[in-house]
Amino acid sequence: MASPIQLIAPNGTKYTQPTGLFINNEFVPSESGNTLETLNPYDEAPIAKVASGNEKDVDNAVAAARAAFKSKLWRGLTPSERGALLWKLGDLCERDSHILATIDAWDNGKPYQQALDEDIAETISVFRYYAGWADKIYGQTIDVGSAKLAYTRHEPLGVCGQIIPWNFPIMMAAWKLGPALACGNTIVLKPAEQTPLSALYLASLIKEAGFPPGVVNIVNGLGNPVGVALSGHSGVDKVAFTGSTVTGKNIMKAAASNMKNVTLETGGKSPLLIFDDADLDQAVKWSHMGIMGGMGQVCTATSRIYVQDTIYDKYLSLLKDYTLNNTTIGSQFDESVNHGAQISKAQQDKILGYVQSGKDEGARLVTGGNAKEGKGYFVEPTIFADTTQDMKIVREEVFGPFAVIQSFKSEEDAIEKANDSDYGLGAAVFTKDIVKGHSVAHSIEAGMVWINSSQDSHPGIPFGGCKESGIGMELGAYALQAYTQVKAVHGQFLALLYKTRIISLTFPSQPWYMAIVPCCPKS
Repeated sequence: MASPIQLIAPNGTKYTQPTGLFINNEFVPSESGNTLETLNPYDEAPIAKVASGNEKDVDNAVAAARAAFKSKLWRGLTPSERGALLWKLGDLCERDSHILATIDAWDNGKPYQQALDEDIAETISVFRYYAGWADKIYGQTIDVGSAKLAYTRHEPLGVCGQIIPWNFPIMMAAWKLGPALACGNTIVLKPAEQTPLSALYLASLIKEAGFPPGVVNIVNGLGNPVGVALSGHSGVDKVAFTGSTVTGKNIMKAAASNMKNVTLETGGKSPLLIFDDADLDQAVKWSHMGIMGGMGQVCTATSRIYVQDTIYDKYLSLLKDYTLNNTTIGSQFDESVNHGAQISKAQQDKILGYVQSGKDEGARLVTGGNAKEGKGYFVEPTIFADTTQDMKIVREEVFGPFAVIQSFKSEEDAIEKANDSDYGLGAAVFTKDIVKGHSVAHSIEAGMVWINSSQDSHPGIPFGGCKESGIGMELGAYALQAYTQVKAVHGQFLALLYKTRIISLTFPSQPWYMAIVPCCPKS
């Protein structure tokens, strides 16, 4: 097994980085002995080697999760006790927030302060939010008369396979783990192969918080074999995935093997509409953040910007100036930097390929479009104007700091263009007319719509999309539905048995039919 490594956070905190698979509350080597090397996107330097699993490791993790699901150590806990464990996990994340931010900044390339103030802060909030839900997962009693007590229970599904992406490594782990654990499930989590380190450190906090062995298991590795084995495993009752639409479709096919419950949060090409009555300065700031934040590596990034024709030229000028004046590219640990590297060489090359495609198809490059000289997977914030709906850069998800802009004439034109996409994840509308804002929001085909903002989230607000952007919702009370099975219980009162009789009925299609009918006493 790759040995743990000693690291130092920017605030001087020393910590140990685990590198094994986390199965049954222990860090163990992979069955094959294989490892993955994770790189710093800023300078392409190796950070650490972690164990890389295979099908056998998935089998071991699923077996541990199944045993834990059946164990009284987990099933015997009260909902309040589960909530207390989640709350403690949130406290431990807060205690080690600088460590977690260091890991994600180093592993992912995003600026350290952004990781600390946004990703880690939300991670803590999500664990605490679902800690509060653990003892509030209620069924219903259903009144069908005095002869029966009928009610529903919301029971955990069982073993949940969870596959998370590289753009928000620790935060996506919290989004998946929080509701699943609150409902009483057990988990096998696969981090992205590019960013496994924060999930492994989180595993040590899960053990420290007191979660029983096998409740949470983490298997690092490539999508094939680990992700493939997990999504098709007969011992897994549910699979939850965040990532590309292509991979999501493959997971749906694999999950059909035992008809496991599926939640998918996949790609996006989210529109942002700016009407001529909008506060233009605010629209510029929000639309810049909506696509350039996180180096554009955000599934909900509002990358398709539609601007009313009467303010189109003014908006382009303001956005270009704002982008040039508010972008500092460099090391994720430089306090002056707000734009880090892309995750990998492959992602950098993909984005630059879309730059060439935009030029070839006749779009106007307003700014950016270049890689930074020297080491590191950097791409400048890029803006294309005068785009059309048939262009590749408008139809496909780039997943980078890459905005495509075109004009619209009317509200109807804006809505038609916004909905002209295979995706339906997020959208944003900018207008001072609150009636128009909500009317347009209702007309856009998306799982989420922001009015006069972009990308803001809250643990209590559901997150998810429609069309090829996924199935199901995360966050809020809606996520609990994705991790429970409703059971209906019919409670017939025993006394009623003395007031029933069996009769035989004859139908033309069959010789006899037995039925139990009430036998009411004569008055």
